Order: sequence, then structure tokens, then C-alpha cells
Amino acid sequence: MDSFIIAALVALCSLTVPAYGDKGTSKARSCSDIRQFYSGKGFVLDGVPQLEISGEHLRICPQGYTCCTSDMEDNLAKLSRREMEGLLKDAGRSLQTSLTGQYKVFDGYFLELLNHSAISLQETFTPSWGSLYSQNSQVFLDLYTDIKNYYRGSNVNLEEVLNEFWARLLEKLFYQANKQYFISEDYLECVSKQIETLRPFGDTPRVMKTMVTRTFVAARSFVQGLVVSGEVVRKVSQVQLSQECMRAMMRMTYCPHCRSIASARPCANYCSNVMKGCLANQADLNTEWRHLAETMMQVAGRFDGPSGVETVVFSLPSRISEAMYTMMENIETINSKLFQACGNLREGGTSSTGVDEILKRGKVTVEDKLASSSSKMGRLVSDVTIRLRDMQPYWVSLPSVLCSDRVATGTGAEDKCWNGMSRARYLPEVIGDGLASQINNPEVEIDITKPDMTIRQQIMQLKIMTHRLKNALNGQDVDFQDTSDDVSGSGSGSCADEMCSRGPRIIAPATDRPVHYPFPPENKKVKASATRSLPCVSIYLLPLLMLLLRR
Repeated sequence: MDSFIIAALVALCSLTVPAYGDKGTSKARSCSDIRQFYSGKGFVLDGVPQLEISGEHLRICPQGYTCCTSDMEDNLAKLSRREMEGLLKDAGRSLQTSLTGQYKVFDGYFLELLNHSAISLQETFTPSWGSLYSQNSQVFLDLYTDIKNYYRGSNVNLEEVLNEFWARLLEKLFYQANKQYFISEDYLECVSKQIETLRPFGDTPRVMKTMVTRTFVAARSFVQGLVVSGEVVRKVSQVQLSQECMRAMMRMTYCPHCRSIASARPCANYCSNVMKGCLANQADLNTEWRHLAETMMQVAGRFDGPSGVETVVFSLPSRISEAMYTMMENIETINSKLFQACGNLREGGTSSTGVDEILKRGKVTVEDKLASSSSKMGRLVSDVTIRLRDMQPYWVSLPSVLCSDRVATGTGAEDKCWNGMSRARYLPEVIGDGLASQINNPEVEIDITKPDMTIRQQIMQLKIMTHRLKNALNGQDVDFQDTSDDVSGSGSGSCADEMCSRGPRIIAPATDRPVHYPFPPENKKVKASATRSLPCVSIYLLPLLMLLLRR
């Protein structure tokens, strides 16, 4: 009986001994891989553990066995933010380069058209109009200079420029046609004021005003749209990512390294939620960005065709020449009406006017040079339309672009990917785009009541530019004064450090996230005695039991 009781107690003792198994008796895993990785990132190895340690000190990564100290976690978190910001700047620079390239192409071609038109006028007017042109060439040069200045964004009213041109041309032609008279400056001023009543140039000034205004209002608005788009990309790409985004990026990117499973790549949906949370404010640009691109495509579509930029610009010399001939052909009638309105002139000038010689030559025909360039604008419009259409989804496509080369792929990847806690399937749904949708983001805590003000300012810039382009489609002149201060407020609405606003915060709940239990933190005292057997408590009861049995 006694021996039976003793055997039973020994068996009980064997069941209560801690079962350490392989983990209990084996050594902790080496941290050699992360030491090499950490050093390769430019950090010193002082304090980096050789073997795994307990991870209760970690604030971002799961608190299991780890190769990362608190300092390592902080350093890698900051590194993850710098790398992410670098990727955003690289993506932004690529888009900026495309927009700048389009700007240079269109700007260069518009100016080329104007220069060629001015040269064409000079080359054809010199032999055709003789001294009538050479003595008044500055009037024509000023017209092209003013149109060019308007296009380049100067504070010039294009309708006033054209009105002034025709008024000055009337004065000069009237003076040349009436050299036999003494004509004062006051009399010429009176002559120019009669232009609306007399209509000495026929219908050409009205037609030319409509065509030139529509063409160059659209051209100026379009190239300004390319400039504004590039500036929006540049400024938004420089916005600093929030502290919450930094933590999420660290958890996704470098926490697997701390766990010695560097080969574990993020789950696709997990990466999408992290990126959408980090780029929530940027995604809010999407609506106005698309509107701007769509309106720019509509404006560009007006540049080609029978009433396009090339047709209008190259036809300027022939239209002006035709208007001048109309006046010279009717100079007697015009003189009669002007003498009646402004008074008679007394003779006292030279006898030769040169008008008779011009009329004897017949109507002056100025050949335009449209044929050689008619296809170039079509190619430019086609190319820019493709590029504008491609850039429309830019802001909402950034998460998928940035995740494309970092997520786990292949058969069964969704069950072996890193979900932020361990290698397992990621269960939450992918959330929507934009700040308002982030209330349901399980990965990035965001205060949806505090949008980033820098990005809000850029959204306003897009709205203003789109409005100008729509006016340009209707032929309405637009003002391009600097609007960088149109929107009040500055700085970033995102929290850049731990000292965030203590106002009410709407935090994304994590109730839908799968429950992943972290590895239990190691107890250093237990670990130190892992190879030692603990005495069974039942052994200490043996003497008492034996005594009771003897009774």
C-alpha cells in the first residue's frame, strides 16, 4: 500500500513539472541578420543584442521575443517615414517632369507661332506696302509684343491691345494718305475716335478680336494650368507624414525584421490600408484634380482644327493686310466723313502720298505658312490629352503604386504574409479613399476633423484654375494674379509629434481587426534557470502522508 501511494505521488510529480520542450532547453535565436541589416542602414551597432531579448519595451512592434531595442525601434520608425516621404517625392517629381515637359513644348510652340507670324508679316509687308509699312512698322511690332506679353501672363487687356492697334493704324494710314495736308496730333486723336463710327477696316477688327481673344485666352490659361498642376504636385509631395503614419509604416516595414522574419512581406490589403491612412489627405485632391485635367483636355481640344491656334496666328498678316487695303480703297469716302467730323485740313505737306501706287498694284495678298505646321499642333494635342488622362487617378492610385513592389505575392501568399502582428491572413476589409473614410481604418489613427491645411490650400488652387479654364472655354478673359494667399491658414494639419491637439478626436476603431495574441514576454529570471529542474511540490508532502499511514 505504501509503495503504491509513493508511486502515485511520483507520477503526479512528473505531470506537474514544467514542460519546457525544445524551446525551453534551446538557446535564443541569433540576431546576426538584423545586426547586418541595421548596420547597412547606417546605424551603429552599440546596444544591438546578439540574441533575442524579451520585447515588453517595444511601443510599436508586437511585444514578443525581439532583436530590437527601444532605440532601434525609434530609429527604424523614423527611417520608415523618411523612406516613405522619399518615395512620394520621387513619384511627384516624375509627374512634375511630365507636366513641365508638356508646358515647355506648348509654350515653345505658341511663341514659335507668334515669332513666325511676325516674321512673315515683315517679309511680306515690306515689298507689298513699301514705305507705308516701313515708316509705321513699330505699330505692328507693338501688336505682336503686346500679344506675347499677354500670353506670358502680363497684366495686359487683350481687347484693349487690339483696339489700340486698330486706332493707331487708322491714324498712321490716314496720315500717310493725306500727306498733302498739315495734320496735328489733336486732329489724329479725333480721327482715331471715329473708328467705331467709320469702320474703315470693314469687319476685320471684330472678327480678328474674337479669334485672337479666344485663342490666346485659351492658350494662356492652358499653359498656366500646366504650371499650377506641377506646383500642386510639388507642394503636396513635400507634406510631412504624420506620427501615426510613421508608426503604421514601421509596423508594416521593419517590425518583421525585429521578429527575425525579414522575409515576411506585408499582406496586400494590409499594405493598402496603411497607405490609404497615410495618404488620406492627398486622396482628397482627387475630385478637383480630375476636374482640372478634364477641363484642360477640353481647352487643348480647341487648339487644333480650322479655328485652332495655328490658323489664327498665321492668318494675322493676311487679315491685317486685307483690312489695310479696305481702308485705302475707300480713302476718299473715309476722308470726307473725317473732315466732316473733325474739321477740314489746310494744305502744307508733301504732294506724294503713295496711296495711288498701292492701289495700282491691286489687292495685296499675304500668303500664310499654315501648311508646313498644320500637323504639329494635332500631335501635341493628342500627346497632352493622353498624359492628362493618365494623370487623372494619380492621387488615389498612390497606395496601390507604393504597395505594388512590397506586398507578398504568389500561391498561398495571403496566408503567409505579414499582417502587422504575425505571419497570417489579414482579415479586415480594405477601406475607402480620402480623409472621411479613415474613421474605419484599423491601421492608422487619424483625426478626420483636422485636415492638412497645406493640401486644402492646393485643393483651392485647383478649383480656381479650373474656373479660369472654364471661363477660357467661353472666351472670357482671366486674371492670373498670384493666388497663393487666397486661402487662409498654413502649415500641416497632421500631428508631427507626440504633443498633438487635445481637442476631440475621432479615432478609427479596431474592432474588426482579427485578434492576434502577441508572444508572451520572456521573464529573464525564468530564462536564466531554464536548464534547471524545479522540485515537485508533492515530494514535500511525502513525510506527512507516511506519518498518517502509520497511524
